[in-house]
Amino acid sequence: MIYTITFSPSIDYSVFLNNFEIGKINRTKKQIITPGGKGINVSLILAKLGVNSVATGFIGGFTGKYVKHELNSLGVANDFVEVEGMTRINVKINTDEETAINGNGIKVDKLSFMRLIEKINDYDSDDIVVISGSVPRYDFDAFDLLLEEINRKNIKFMVDVTGKNLITSLKYHPFIVKPNKAELEESLGIKIKTNEDLLKASKELLDQGAENVIISLGADGAFMIGKKLKPIYVKPYEGVAISSVGAGDSLLAGFIYEYLKTKDMAKALKCGVYVGAATVYSDGLATEDELEKALEKL
Repeated sequence: MIYTITFSPSIDYSVFLNNFEIGKINRTKKQIITPGGKGINVSLILAKLGVNSVATGFIGGFTGKYVKHELNSLGVANDFVEVEGMTRINVKINTDEETAINGNGIKVDKLSFMRLIEKINDYDSDDIVVISGSVPRYDFDAFDLLLEEINRKNIKFMVDVTGKNLITSLKYHPFIVKPNKAELEESLGIKIKTNEDLLKASKELLDQGAENVIISLGADGAFMIGKKLKPIYVKPYEGVAISSVGAGDSLLAGFIYEYLKTKDMAKALKCGVYVGAATVYSDGLATEDELEKALEKL
């Protein structure tokens, strides 16, 4: 089974306008309301690809109930820890540019966090765990506690987090880490100007413990290298970009989809890049039509 962990799920309210003026009343052309959070996005795309997963994390309040209801209606199994407070609402403003206003994540105490870790007792070494999205600041070593339990169970896991949390994850030997270029720069405190810089930085993550590294490069596709894998680069297929929200999550989902079938890392990366592009070329996450087109082009 695939398990996706989202520490701070959300309701994503995406609005589309011809233009946006501060201090004025702005009328939308279209709006989309969806359950959000990076791990949840991975589960949603996996469901569209016919792969079962279980979405977990922390939810609360009427907004949390909405997230759970929508996932149920979309056929995505979920097993959240319910806490006090309210699941956040994120606003995505789409004009010629994308602007995001993200709410603060829900507050979680140590007891509630340990309830999440207890769920991992039911996972086994054949499972894959995807830890994706921002990790809130806790007054205890929450991230380490989670990764220690995953390691104890010998579970293969993938990490799409940033900053010190990305670096922290490396000592637990993740199967995949997937920062984008900016996140890689932030995590290592460097500037990447050339392909050689990118290669050197990726190897640094391998040296610190990652088994494989995927660097998402936006419109330029993605790059991957592993301890037993030579560098691979994949460009997306051509299309009209609409929104990049959820593209990196879709890349991970596409990678998992192909990896489960073939265990071929190069094919999995190509599938991931194409599924990520399918989201870029769609309103919201990739539509079934765009996913079908992406898979045909593989």
